[in-house]
Amino acid sequence: AIVVGFVSLAIIYFWGRVPLLKKTGVPAPLVVVLFGVLCSLVFDQLGGTWIITASHKVEVPLPETIRGFFGLLPNPDFSQITKPVVFSAALTIALVGSLQALLTLEAVDRLDREKRSTSPNRELIAQGIGNIVSGMAGGLPMTCEIVRSSVNIDAGARTKISTILHGALLAIAVVLFPKAINLIPLSALAAILIATGLKLASPQVVAELWRAGRYQFIPWLVTLLAIVLTDPLIGILIGLAVSTIFILWSNLRKPMRLVVEQHLGGDVTRIQLASQVSFLNRAALRKAFDNIESGKHFVVDAHDTVYIDPDILSLIKEYRDVIGPARGVQVSTRGFRDKYTIEDRIQFVDFSSRELQEHLTPDKVLNYLLAGNQRFQEGRRLERDFNRLVNATAESQHPMAVVLSGVDSRTPAEIIFDLGIGDIFNVRVAASVVTPEVLGSLEFGCAAAGAKLIVVVGHNRCIAVQAAIDSAHGKQPSYIHECDYLRPIVQGLESVVRENDASNPQVLNEKGARGVTDTENVVRRNVQRSVREILQKSTAISALVESGQVGVVGVLYDVTTGVCHVMSETAHGVAAVKPDDSHE
Repeated sequence: AIVVGFVSLAIIYFWGRVPLLKKTGVPAPLVVVLFGVLCSLVFDQLGGTWIITASHKVEVPLPETIRGFFGLLPNPDFSQITKPVVFSAALTIALVGSLQALLTLEAVDRLDREKRSTSPNRELIAQGIGNIVSGMAGGLPMTCEIVRSSVNIDAGARTKISTILHGALLAIAVVLFPKAINLIPLSALAAILIATGLKLASPQVVAELWRAGRYQFIPWLVTLLAIVLTDPLIGILIGLAVSTIFILWSNLRKPMRLVVEQHLGGDVTRIQLASQVSFLNRAALRKAFDNIESGKHFVVDAHDTVYIDPDILSLIKEYRDVIGPARGVQVSTRGFRDKYTIEDRIQFVDFSSRELQEHLTPDKVLNYLLAGNQRFQEGRRLERDFNRLVNATAESQHPMAVVLSGVDSRTPAEIIFDLGIGDIFNVRVAASVVTPEVLGSLEFGCAAAGAKLIVVVGHNRCIAVQAAIDSAHGKQPSYIHECDYLRPIVQGLESVVRENDASNPQVLNEKGARGVTDTENVVRRNVQRSVREILQKSTAISALVESGQVGVVGVLYDVTTGVCHVMSETAHGVAAVKPDDSHE
């Protein structure tokens, strides 16, 4: 039996890896069964210790006639239905069968070559109806089985018809060929089961669970050992208990996520509640609330929370309405479900209001924009309630800055600077060129709306700049001829290209032919030109800059990294500018 088992494992291993054997189309389990039968016959002839005894083979009853076969089927004894032990046994069988069915579905879906998903509800309903019919006929309860399902998959089966045919073939074999079935060594079937188990719990899967951390690995290991040492039902229940303990422990330690956000009105500590917040989390939440210093602001965000214990709700209300005001701490709430009767109440300003605008300076605005760009790069954009911002800014607008940028779809100012509604005037024109209409918009944003900073944004990989470079070098794109209003923009950029080429002799090669123009240098020069033209052509803006009320600065945005580089040489009326070392 040991020889059959190990050789069967070797057959399964090499059958799927040797191309010549794999191309035969014969399933490895079938080869293993035939090999086991052959070994059983050969070992019987050898005699002695080589004989595989009947206890190590499949044991199917051997009726002499068809009628004798049906005589083996017991009739149900309905007189036992009043005994409590029957109901407890039925409940246990139903639970074990359901758990095994669900586990089998998970395993079979992983083995399925088409990666389809089986409906667990449909499978459990079918299994329940089948067990009722089987029990009424005196049969044994049935459930899904991994080995038979894996055999069907390995044989190329794609539909549930394979299961029906599988059952029919088993019934025919048991009725007509019981002696042949009884020649199959159990070790051969065990090899098939082991190989299937290794597919489901391969070393790669174990390594992945290990890398996932102890919260994944320990429950899996405990469940595995419990099933091996006891039985599937007890093992699964032990695993569920251990998993529940880990979930409760994790929830107890991390009932929330604290993030300090930089808003226009000051820093706000956002307390993001977990999906489940129970009474076990009260101590952790109270500690977090108590750590908020006087004069600070925090917001309790329950957008992703499904359940909150009533004790926690009382704690939040108490801090918002009583304890917080007494300690000089402002407490906001948002995202709570209607059933919790905690309405959205935002007590901090997260948009550019008149009061905030009056206290802003060009330096503060630039630093705020750069901080927003940093959040954008790191994926830490501020949580904003845009519906509330719509209502808050409906009556008036008080932007802190005017951003002049190109029309490129990859450079939306509100996103790359992590801004909300009402924070900036966004002026967009191809290549950030300065036209009378653009100047009028900039003047309106500063002189009329009170913006404190003008930011001219250029970016690498600019299509308009590249078109101007090609045109200046005699390779004007065909679409330029067809666009009457785009042509003047490109022609204006050509002067920047020529200026750049003139200051970079390396653009001309030894034979005097045009070389490669650095697109980013042209973009940089174009931003410098736009800043100069704004100050030279608009007396209103230049006067505001001279008085210190408004600042002007150029910024280069990298579309590949999301980083904004401040062009220190373009800064006017802005003192706190960090030089862009990469271009110094």
